[in-house]
Amino acid sequence: MKQPKYKRIVLKLSGEALAGDSGFGIKPPTIQEICKEIKEVHELGIEIAIVVGGGNIWRGKIGEEMGMERAQADYMGMLATVMNALALQDCLENEGVPTRVQTSIEMRQIAEPYIRRKAMRHLEKGRVVIFAGGTGNPYFSTDTTSALRAAEIEADVILMAKNNVDGVYSADPKLDKTAVKFDELTHLDVISKGLQVMDTTASSLSMDNDIPLVVFNLNETGNIKRVVQGEIIGTTVRGKEHD
Repeated sequence: MKQPKYKRIVLKLSGEALAGDSGFGIKPPTIQEICKEIKEVHELGIEIAIVVGGGNIWRGKIGEEMGMERAQADYMGMLATVMNALALQDCLENEGVPTRVQTSIEMRQIAEPYIRRKAMRHLEKGRVVIFAGGTGNPYFSTDTTSALRAAEIEADVILMAKNNVDGVYSADPKLDKTAVKFDELTHLDVISKGLQVMDTTASSLSMDNDIPLVVFNLNETGNIKRVVQGEIIGTTVRGKEHD
């Protein structure tokens, strides 16, 4: 059997990934399909950490339109990620996958507080760890959380699962028919070209810590497993020039 390429991964899931076609809330068949794929990867012996967004429940843009203070809107977004994390935990455990949720904002009744050493111990014991609550600070995205947690837990790669997008393009392929897909980039390319892969803070953090990123289409069944096994799909963003 083919050896997996990565031993420890951070899987970045957007909140919208859980909403399916509806774009809002959590769609049971969609989250169940994602959990089945995560289970397949878990069965390969891969250590899996997940960072989940909250855009299917709350978006900062709504707060802006309400005239809400940015920090307040961001805290609401963090709470939305906790709701998604609990839904993912329940779904994964229904599939027989042991799971822990750790939150960067303390809420002891429903999840563990984020403790780096404890998270790493869970991973070593074969538990999937879901990081919720973003970084715990306003003004930082869940992309930045992915880069930060990947560096902290010494992950081999960040897997960025996108909805109906099969990689990184020079422009939005839905709006620009001349958009070109990149097979490989560096984080510096992403920053200098202004490509909308992850925000600049997240790209800089990934570059400084030499963490590669694979951007791929979540909606194609089996893609998470393919990426982990080293199949070349989507776009690979290398940590540094020498990789």
